[in-house]
Amino acid sequence: MKAQRLAELNAALEFFERSTRNLTEDDATYTPAEGTYTAAQQVAHAAQTIDWFVDGAFRPGGFDLDFEAHDRAVRAVSSLREARAWMTRAVENARAVIASKSEDDWAQAIAAGPIMGGQPRTAIFGAITDHTAHHRGALTVYARLRGKVPPMPYMESPS
Repeated sequence: MKAQRLAELNAALEFFERSTRNLTEDDATYTPAEGTYTAAQQVAHAAQTIDWFVDGAFRPGGFDLDFEAHDRAVRAVSSLREARAWMTRAVENARAVIASKSEDDWAQAIAAGPIMGGQPRTAIFGAITDHTAHHRGALTVYARLRGKVPPMPYMESPS
């Protein structure tokens, strides 16, 4: 089962990276409308949310619902390099948690609460996949608005 969780996490990351690889540092501060996340902030938010799902699955009180604080942390990011580094750290942490927890740990219910309360901890992997897909989709729109054609996420580009 650990291999399956790793495969799901790795696929979500791979599709995210493929879809967004044509965004460069020149695109980092681009936003299609005032008040929306920049390209860098979209990546940072996706990374932050991987951390949030992993932490929330094992946190005795469930998920941290201080969304204002989460938003402030994301809005402080102005560089794609910084955002991508956050993504790398988040995925590395998730991989470490996958490796360190037993099957029984993963089968336990997430703490009661409004977000996934009572579901098995393994449910976070579907949520991570859905969430990263949502933001890679938004970022492909950003790329198109910048005049770029986003790569196909599900296959490696021909060399």
